[in-house]
Amino acid sequence: MIPKIKIGIIICHRYSNCAGGKCFRAMRDREGAFSIYADGEVELVGFTSCNGCPGGNVEYAGEEMLKNGVDVIHLATGMVVGYPPCRSIPTFKDFLEKRYGVKVVVGTHPIPKKYFDMHTQLGTWETSLWKTLIAPTLCDEATRVRYD
Repeated sequence: MIPKIKIGIIICHRYSNCAGGKCFRAMRDREGAFSIYADGEVELVGFTSCNGCPGGNVEYAGEEMLKNGVDVIHLATGMVVGYPPCRSIPTFKDFLEKRYGVKVVVGTHPIPKKYFDMHTQLGTWETSLWKTLIAPTLCDEATRVRYD
């Protein structure tokens, strides 16, 4: 039997009023960054925002999620697709992994087409760092359209 994976999600504060619909749909359907759980059961144990730049809630959110048994923390796709994308993603990832010993995945739902197209035009994700960061949320065009 595959153990249940407990997941926490940290979203960008710009989207703090988000109801999580795309993230939750992707988690249910195992799309985007949640495709890594295709054969397992997942449970959401935390959902919060970073509390705005420079991400002061990340420290406390990680601690609270750890108390709830989190196995993996996802930095929401909104951090990647916003204008501009969050510059603190690598720092958040490193901090959470080192401080709390949890795996951190960049992304939740697949990148929607409108964001993919705009960032492609802007050249936002052309560096090797950004290519690595967006990899879990890249998908085919039909899936991108479904997440618009």
